[in-house]
Amino acid sequence: MHLEILTPERKLFSDEVYGVQLPGVSGSFEVLDKHAPLVSALKSGRIKVLTDKNHSTLFEIRSGFVEVISNQVTVLVEGAKAM
Repeated sequence: MHLEILTPERKLFSDEVYGVQLPGVSGSFEVLDKHAPLVSALKSGRIKVLTDKNHSTLFEIRSGFVEVISNQVTVLVEGAKAM
């Protein structure tokens, strides 16, 4: 699936990934390949990008939203930085 992490200033991440773990307002959740369509609010916290089954990258984010549709995951956040 394709993941993009966007801030108002720039595109922070854009690549094919195995999965992503996100800090939802009601608790953390994970999106994997062929996930059902979804829109959710995000709270401040960490996004864990699973580049494959054994490797990951972390991003610290402020609040935002995620949209999952047709194997495309778009994360829109107020601010973020790689960890």
